[in-house]
Amino acid sequence: MRTDERMIAIALRSPEEGALEGVFQAAATEGTRGAVVAAPHPLYGGSMDSPVVSELAWAAVQVGIASVRFNWRGVGASTGVPSGAAEDADADYGAALAHVAASVPGPIIACGYSFGAVAALRAARLHPRIERAVLVAPPPALLEGESLELAKPLLVLTGERDELAPPGPLRAALDGKPGARLVIVPEADHFFVSGLAHIGREAGAWLEDPLG
Repeated sequence: MRTDERMIAIALRSPEEGALEGVFQAAATEGTRGAVVAAPHPLYGGSMDSPVVSELAWAAVQVGIASVRFNWRGVGASTGVPSGAAEDADADYGAALAHVAASVPGPIIACGYSFGAVAALRAARLHPRIERAVLVAPPPALLEGESLELAKPLLVLTGERDELAPPGPLRAALDGKPGARLVIVPEADHFFVSGLAHIGREAGAWLEDPLG
């Protein structure tokens, strides 16, 4: 673990539910903002150890934004049973969001990868302290008819060869949406074996820009 990271326990709604395993990463420079970074689907190996999740957290802290990434319920040391249900994902994301909201005084960035990107989008619509969102490879199949329209700045990144979050449908979904930007990572597929540094550079530059 890096010296700027520490393990945390994120309390769920009641003591009976237990807590989520998380990592808090302090900002590289003094800042007041925080970010919540959500992992891919818990039933398909998604965890906060995902390189994409770590890259998003790193990109945030490099521009003065403290970050929290976490394991979904039932993953790693998080209590509970793994679930792909949207209501469970929303409860878990909400717990991490509450932890960040109590830790920083300023606005919050909603971030996520794949399944976690869709949870981040839902949270960004509901919580007034979330000022913008970064979504990496949100699968259109998981959006279930939800619009990518968000009344806040939105950055979406996906791989040129991503078959689960293909550029075409995402480009169409974002077309004409004010404040939305789509970045296609060359040569990358859904798992970003290549293109990881590209994600970090694009996300960091966009988060540093006050206009998005």
